Amino acid sequence: MLGWLLQHPLTRGLAVDDPRTTILRRRIIASKPFLRQLYSEWYRLISERLDGCRRILELGSGGGFFKEHCPAAITSEVFHTPGIDLVADARALPFAEGTLDAIMMTDVFHHLPDVTRVLTEAGRCVRPGGKLVMLEPWHSPWSQWVYTHLHPEPFEPLADWTIPATGPLSGANGALPWIVFARDAERLARDVPTWRVVHLQPLMPFAYLLSGGVSLRALAPGWLYRPVRALESRLDPARWAMFALIELERRT
Repeated sequence: MLGWLLQHPLTRGLAVDDPRTTILRRRIIASKPFLRQLYSEWYRLISERLDGCRRILELGSGGGFFKEHCPAAITSEVFHTPGIDLVADARALPFAEGTLDAIMMTDVFHHLPDVTRVLTEAGRCVRPGGKLVMLEPWHSPWSQWVYTHLHPEPFEPLADWTIPATGPLSGANGALPWIVFARDAERLARDVPTWRVVHLQPLMPFAYLLSGGVSLRALAPGWLYRPVRALESRLDPARWAMFALIELERRT
């Protein structure tokens, strides 16, 4: 009952894989000042890691607004939705070898059913020295409790690199980024030697929860965003982080 009451009315009753849900999420982000500030900070952090990159592909653009921060970005999604430039599958991108400076994504990697293939394909399309930057859920003692008890998506830190291929959004493992880039760092270097992790920054213990995300009603007004972020900056990210900024560099 509580979950039903907190669910955002715009998406209530819609399946997460329904393209209409993605379209409505753009309206939800725009209508929630706290959440919009959060996304703006995510995009700023990603943009800083992409400094000097010109030809940038965004995977899973969905309901986001990264293009407002980076007008030159090529937006993409796995199904047609307004505001995207390209319908594409990350496992088979329509770009020639080495023609991209960077690929970025926000809250997408943990939905990918074949990360080895995706990382290999990204390495084909991105030039040597180019970037793969993402902001994703992360594993910590706090986040494991939150994602296990308060979030509808699976969070399985003991899992392998595969997730159920039930749908582009319903298939997920929130722990997948931590599994690939932290727990299995040696396997990553062995199986996908094209990439090396050059920056990994855990962050944001509470802000996303208070925003309500794209599925729930907001739990905090917009004016609280900066005080909440100031409080979060005092906490140990290794123990409290719910997300992480991850940057990979294409080996030369």
